Amino acid sequence: MTAPLIVLVGPMGSGKSTVGALLADRLGVPYRDTDADIVAAEGREIADIFVEDGEEHFRALERAAVRAAVAEHAGVLALGGGAVLDEGTRALLAGLPVAYLSMDVEEAVRRVGLNTARPLLAVNPRRQWRELMEARRHLYTEVARAVVATDERTPEEVAQAVLDALEPKKTAPGEPSPEPPQEKQ
Repeated sequence: MTAPLIVLVGPMGSGKSTVGALLADRLGVPYRDTDADIVAAEGREIADIFVEDGEEHFRALERAAVRAAVAEHAGVLALGGGAVLDEGTRALLAGLPVAYLSMDVEEAVRRVGLNTARPLLAVNPRRQWRELMEARRHLYTEVARAVVATDERTPEEVAQAVLDALEPKKTAPGEPSPEPPQEKQ
């Protein structure tokens, strides 16, 4: 059975894509992003899918992308910010080495400016980001084996903190990975 070596979850702008690519490079494994899988399969940006087909349609595409990636990918995997909303996705992540990249709203503003290219943040982005986090934070924590704060850290520092917290090892198929400790906040 193939399973990801590391799975990254967290809000938009937390650095999942950047940190994921760094981790994959350091570990010598491939990197995969389920949002990129959706964009490639659909031939259009996620914001366009939201506008043209609605969030419900996007979430169905996201569930399928996560299912395929978890089943097929043995490297570092980054999930879209809302992927954890799905109960089936959370069940798929059970037992996997998942790191939740956390950040506060001020850091989100600094990194992405909470711009309107993010479909769920089109009106009053600061308030909407806070509401999204209130709805999702407990789900990120539920699926995570480690919580890694990204505030005021470089991507390289975050990647190292993920490695330190998860201690990923390339294991033989079917061999369980060790349960590492949580990073101290």
